[in-house]
Amino acid sequence: MSQTISLAGIRQLIGQWLGQGKRVAGPIRVNADTILYQNLTSAEALLLDGCVHPGNSIKEFVMPPHEKLYEYVVKGRDVELRNQEAFPPERLILGGRPCDAAALPILDHIFNWDFVDAAYNQRRQALTIVSLACTRQDDACFCTSVGLAPDAVQGSDALLVPLGNDEYEVRCQTPKGEALFAGKCTPSDRQGSVPAGPAKQFDAKQVEALITSQFEAPVWREQALACLGCGACAYGCPTCHCFDIVDEGHAGGGIRARNWDACQFPLFTLHASGHNPRQGQASRQRQRVYHKFHIYPEKFKEYLCTGCGNCVRRCPAGLGLLSVLTAIQQAGAAAPAAKGEEAKQP
Repeated sequence: MSQTISLAGIRQLIGQWLGQGKRVAGPIRVNADTILYQNLTSAEALLLDGCVHPGNSIKEFVMPPHEKLYEYVVKGRDVELRNQEAFPPERLILGGRPCDAAALPILDHIFNWDFVDAAYNQRRQALTIVSLACTRQDDACFCTSVGLAPDAVQGSDALLVPLGNDEYEVRCQTPKGEALFAGKCTPSDRQGSVPAGPAKQFDAKQVEALITSQFEAPVWREQALACLGCGACAYGCPTCHCFDIVDEGHAGGGIRARNWDACQFPLFTLHASGHNPRQGQASRQRQRVYHKFHIYPEKFKEYLCTGCGNCVRRCPAGLGLLSVLTAIQQAGAAAPAAKGEEAKQP
């Protein structure tokens, strides 16, 4: 026995949350060509059909692009600090893609590893995620290549599976999901199904081995020739988490803020001395792949990638991880490992 809910029932649920002063986010159409995850001001704005993937990720709801950590005021020779103590309101994300929801357990490792990030954890705990199983894909999608699927449930509190005619099967995964849909669903014998998803584009285990043995291979330079270093791949990625901490203000005071950063920027590794250990885009591109498919999985036993394809869609030069990873696999199959390079680090 399954349980179902109609689109009208989902919109009613949104209205109830908004009426209680809670926040609800989901895919909305910003203009004719752009669909983004954004906060909803009305239930009717939610878009559950019409695109493969929004142009951004739900990462920004737990890791804002610009986050005020605390204020400071200079009073003579003293500096007064004013901490940010407000707890975030409860937030519901409806219609998140499974590849976006799966990124949150990955980010949990990062923000609770050697330092427990209270601000991140407060936003994470206030979040309820209802993902939407994918019924369509495009050439940028590669979730199956990193062990996920169109109906993956990692990171989701509940999964909606389309049944047609604006009806959805509800698959609750956590107590949060069960509490959200309690009394709002209809028992049914109907069960949804989704397509198998994109064909595997590369062997992740093979790529993981190749990027260490082919550290100085020409493929890195070849793949980076078109890279503009704009960071669009990292900013659209649900798992990239690099940030910088800066002071913003004037002589009398200001704020200390955490801002998104990206390893594809030349300034990211620039030393105060003027030396930059990653002087070219090839070494920066290599570092990004190395981090996602070697450093992170070596520590946390999973890849720092969910195959959402946003890096492909957003790249103005037509790159993205997919083309780089397939090129690495092809180069590895064609050439032996460079001797003595296995121990090198980017």
